[in-house]
Amino acid sequence: MTDEQVLAEFRAADALLEGHFVLSSGRHSARYLQCARVLMDPARGARLCEALLAKLPATIRASITSVVSPAMGGVIAGHEMARALSVEAMFLERPTGVFELRRGFRLSPGQRVLMMEDVVTTGLSSREAIAAIARAGGKTVAAAALVDRSDGAAELGVPFFPLVRLSVPSYEPDQVPPELAAIPMTKPGSRAPVPSAAPSEAEA
Repeated sequence: MTDEQVLAEFRAADALLEGHFVLSSGRHSARYLQCARVLMDPARGARLCEALLAKLPATIRASITSVVSPAMGGVIAGHEMARALSVEAMFLERPTGVFELRRGFRLSPGQRVLMMEDVVTTGLSSREAIAAIARAGGKTVAAAALVDRSDGAAELGVPFFPLVRLSVPSYEPDQVPPELAAIPMTKPGSRAPVPSAAPSEAEA
């Protein structure tokens, strides 16, 4: 699957949004990739994850015994990737602000894991997820994502295989360009929403 074919799947799902978005990292952007909409269609999710699986080296594919994803965004992507690999799927939650396995999920010592995300922006949540997998006794042999919106800048500390890489500028809250700051903010991810109003100069 080519990059343009991948993006065509996002467009077909109305998942490429434009406006003023606050990302889960806290950074601001004029474009947002809503992977949840892409994954609404199980057949589309399966196509994308099978295409991503083809990008993993055979030695890595053969070593993976489970897929672990951070909730919420990575849950469906991780489940579809586990299906493609024919291994079990688990997800991490952070009820106290730190990722951990719950719901009876367990990793055996040294269990070889693929950490799966939907979108990687700065890589922070991915690194936190990889650290949680290590605390649980697992070994992250690789990370994967449907979209790397850092265009290769994110450093995860393990081999990283995105289905598509994009260069989508994002900004710290105090560095938002005036033309973007003038647009009402929305936070389309799974965390608490922000007021849909243009920020003041102090907030921008």
